[in-house]
Amino acid sequence: MHTSGFRPNFRWGVATSAYQIEGATRADGRGESIWDHFAAQPGRVAGGDTGEPAADHYRRWAQDIDLLSGLGVDAYRFSVAWPRIQPDGRGPARVRGLDFYRRLIDRLRERGIEPFLTLYHWDLPQTLEDAGGWRVRDTAHRFADYAALVHRELGAGVDFWTTMNEPYPCAIAGYGEGRHAPGAREGHGALAAAHHLLLAHGLAVRRMRESARPEQQFGIVLNQSPTVPVSSSGADRAAAERMDTLLRRQFTDPLFARSYPAELERMFEGVSDFGFRHDGDLAVIGQPLDYLGVNYYYRLHTAAAPHTEADSARRTIADIGVDTTRLPDVGRTAMGWPVEPEGLTEALLTLHEQYPDLPPMYVTENGCVYLDAPDPAGGFDDQDRIAFLRNHIEAAERAVQAGVDLHGYFCWSLLDNFEWAHGYRPRFGLVHVDYTDQRRTPRASYHWYRDHIARATAP
Repeated sequence: MHTSGFRPNFRWGVATSAYQIEGATRADGRGESIWDHFAAQPGRVAGGDTGEPAADHYRRWAQDIDLLSGLGVDAYRFSVAWPRIQPDGRGPARVRGLDFYRRLIDRLRERGIEPFLTLYHWDLPQTLEDAGGWRVRDTAHRFADYAALVHRELGAGVDFWTTMNEPYPCAIAGYGEGRHAPGAREGHGALAAAHHLLLAHGLAVRRMRESARPEQQFGIVLNQSPTVPVSSSGADRAAAERMDTLLRRQFTDPLFARSYPAELERMFEGVSDFGFRHDGDLAVIGQPLDYLGVNYYYRLHTAAAPHTEADSARRTIADIGVDTTRLPDVGRTAMGWPVEPEGLTEALLTLHEQYPDLPPMYVTENGCVYLDAPDPAGGFDDQDRIAFLRNHIEAAERAVQAGVDLHGYFCWSLLDNFEWAHGYRPRFGLVHVDYTDQRRTPRASYHWYRDHIARATAP
């Protein structure tokens, strides 16, 4: 694998999230999260699965760091569970929760692995949701308090701080489509949630920087799916622009241009008066960052479609007259997602070209699901995943060669995990997890990625 296009100190890592791997949802005073509440409702998650026990990482973390060390990564992206620190989303921290992450961070440091800490990966304390959740402005301030607390307690061992992971699915899938926690189907409320997530990010960065060490860096992670019209018709091109506004520019413009796209208000005329936006919010949201994380899985192929709800005032945030079900004739993962590595190059280049003051980027998630079964020797020869990773790493390199300032690549994910509303059937892990006994078995892709990193970092 030719890797000369990457910078000499390019970081190679893997990523996970707290709710997807930790389990122990009632241990040591952890509070209920919106995902605990959502998964407990019949029909919400495939198979009736919940976040218990997930991959039991809360108890098996030392074994998992051994896997990280064997993989040869020099960075590990993980998230802190807010309800493990503040069960009700406010007040003093639970010492046992903090101690778990201290042990994790200290062991990572001992192994020469840089911790990339994410403060929020969708596990809002249920108490805050009961008070309005991300629809209300107060939640942004509670998040800033939480961020300052975690930064004060864990900051000695962490230099890379990510506020939010993917506010788009949190707001749109969670508050607009009902597919994710908290399971709401709203228009105005989902738009407010999107804004308050961004506001929370800005408030948190401002609070953490008040006591930050010079070497500490602060960023946010956004999912990026380039939108491709299924035809050259004006209607399909307009549909692609609407989807791009909803998924991408609703977040990137406030962060990096200190404005909202005008198209957003036109799309939701009659749905919302946008009164949740206050004077000064954009200055808080758009303060300079040290890095941007980009999560890429697939492109969205868009066609014009009728609105689901004829009355514009009753439309949800997802009802924008776009059909994304017409997939191209390309390979697909077991999730049904099209495999188009060129979309990663496109996503990185689009950001690079649209925002002149964009900070350095990391590919913070990139991975795939393929169904596999153990071979006679008990191994997992996942050649499809190896091809996926190889082709996407090459796509990232092409973006670098075109001028993108890319500082690292994180594979999703280290372990098989709880895949949100899909439950446990999809398996993203470089390491197979047997959920009956929590046995870990590295797949062939684990060994391929280990060897790739060794070649890429060889002197």
